[in-house]
Amino acid sequence: MLRAESQVVQDPPFGRPDAIVDLASREGVQLVCGQWRYHDVKIIDADSRAVGPDLKPSGAPTKTYDYEPRAGVAEFDDSRWEAIDPTTLDQRRSTAKVCFNWYRINVTIPEKVGNVSTAGSTVAFEIVIDDYAEVWVSGKMPRILGQPGGEVIKGFNAPNRVILTRNAQPGQKIQLAIFGINGPISYSPQNFIWIKSATLDFYNSPKVVLSEIPAQVIKKDAALDEIVPAGAKIEKLAGGFLFTEGPIWVPRNEESDGYLLFSDPNNNLIYRWTQDGQLSVFLTKSGYRGFDIGEYGQPGSNGLTLDKQGRLTINQHGNRRVVRMEKNGQLTVLADHYDGKRLNSPNDLVYKSDGALYFTDPPFGLPKFFDDPRKELPYSGLFRVSPDGKKVQLLTTDLKGPNGLAFSPDEKYFYVDDWDTEKKIIMRYEVQPDDTLANGKVFFDMTSAEGEDALDGMKVDQKGNLYVSGPGGLWIISPEGKHMGTIVGPEHPHNFAWGDDDGKTLYLCAKTGLYRIRLNIPGIRP
Repeated sequence: MLRAESQVVQDPPFGRPDAIVDLASREGVQLVCGQWRYHDVKIIDADSRAVGPDLKPSGAPTKTYDYEPRAGVAEFDDSRWEAIDPTTLDQRRSTAKVCFNWYRINVTIPEKVGNVSTAGSTVAFEIVIDDYAEVWVSGKMPRILGQPGGEVIKGFNAPNRVILTRNAQPGQKIQLAIFGINGPISYSPQNFIWIKSATLDFYNSPKVVLSEIPAQVIKKDAALDEIVPAGAKIEKLAGGFLFTEGPIWVPRNEESDGYLLFSDPNNNLIYRWTQDGQLSVFLTKSGYRGFDIGEYGQPGSNGLTLDKQGRLTINQHGNRRVVRMEKNGQLTVLADHYDGKRLNSPNDLVYKSDGALYFTDPPFGLPKFFDDPRKELPYSGLFRVSPDGKKVQLLTTDLKGPNGLAFSPDEKYFYVDDWDTEKKIIMRYEVQPDDTLANGKVFFDMTSAEGEDALDGMKVDQKGNLYVSGPGGLWIISPEGKHMGTIVGPEHPHNFAWGDDDGKTLYLCAKTGLYRIRLNIPGIRP
C-alpha cells in the first residue's frame, strides 16, 4: 500500500524557521513582554443530564464531574496565579496520577527577532508537554474531525504546533493557555506534568507545496486568456495516494481558516488538507466495512459535497448509498434503494439551491462493475433526493456510466457526463420547475479526441464555463459548447473543487496526487 507523500510527521509550517523565540528562557519571555503563570486543575462534582433522544444531554438529571478553573477563555484573569520563572518550566508540577494543570502566557510580537523582521511573517507556537497538551489561543480552541494535534492532543509527549498568525504585526498581542494532562490516563501514571520545550517559530516564507511546475495550456480560443492567467502554475500539494477523487472545499468558519476534503476510494479514506500544508485522515472506513472488502477495488467514498447547513454529504461506493454527516458526527442515510433495489455505487453529487440533491449511480464501485452479481438495478441512473430527504426520484437512465454533474449558474441547465470509452459525451438538460429534467441533448462530444480517458469530474465557474475531466487533461468548455482549451498536468485530473476564500483556486484530484491551480474566474460552490 502506498503512503501519502506529505509532511504528516511534522505539523506546518515545514522546514527550519527564520527565527526562534525560546519561551523557556528569560531572554525569550522578556523579548515578547511575557510572564508565565501556573495553576493546578481541580476536579469537582457537577450536575448534568443523561443522553436524550437528540443524542445530547437532555435526558434525566445525573451526576458527573467537571474541572476548575476554566482558564482557556479570552481575558481570563490569571493575575493571582503563581508567576513562574521560564527556566523552571521543566519542573515537575501538579499531583501525579490522574491530574491536569494550566500554563498561561501573553505574548507581544516584537519588531525583530535577532536580525529578522517579524512584520508579515507566519508565527507558530510549539510546545511539548509531558504527557499531553491542549492549546487555547486568545480564548479559542478550534477542533475538527480527524485533526492531528494543533490545538487538540497530538500524542504522547508529542509536539503541539499551532499557527498563531500568517501576517504578524509588531505589537500584536496573543494569549496562550495550555492545558496539561498527565498520562496515559488509564495507566494511572506515577509521574507529573512538565513542559519540555516551548517556542515561537517565525517564518518569512513558509513552505506549503511539494513542487511547482508551469501549467501546460493547449489554447483553442483566445477567450481562454480570460480564464487561465499568463504564467499559471500547477502546485503539487500531496502525493503517493492510490487514487484521489471527490474533493470539496470547506469554507472558513469559527473552527478553521478553510480546508479541503477529498476521497481515496481505493484506501477507503477521506483526507483533510489545510492551507498550511498539513495532511491528515479525516474519516476512516469512509465507504465500506464489510467482510468482503478485499474483493473491492474502490470500496471507499467517492463524491463529497456540502449542503446549505455545511453538512458533509458522502457518496459511499461499498455501502452503495448516499449519507450526510450531521454536526454531531452521526450519519443520516439519504439514499440507498430505489424501487426496492439497492443502488449501484453512487459516484458524484451536487446540491441545487432549493436543497434537492442530485447524484449519479454507475456501478464502478462494485468489484466487477456492470457484470457484478451484486448489481440489482438494470441501469445506471441519475437520481434526485428531495430537499426534505424523504423521496428518491429517478431522473434519467440515458447514460451508460453517468459521472460528473453540475448546474449552470442560473440553474436553468443541468450537465452530466458519461464515463464510457466509446461514447465520451456531455449531456445538457433543461431543469423544470419541479426539479425534474427534460429535453436532454448532447452538449459536447469528445469521442474522437485523442486519449484513452473517458469523462469524469465536472465543475462550472460563475460565468458558466465547464471544467471537465476528459481525454488528455482538464477541458474548458464555454456555455455555448465551444472547446476553449485544455490544461495538462503532471497526472490526469479526475475531479476538482473550487477553493480558497475567493473561489478562484481549482483543486485537482489527479490519480495519485493532489494539485491546485489559480484561475481568473471564481467557481460555483455549495
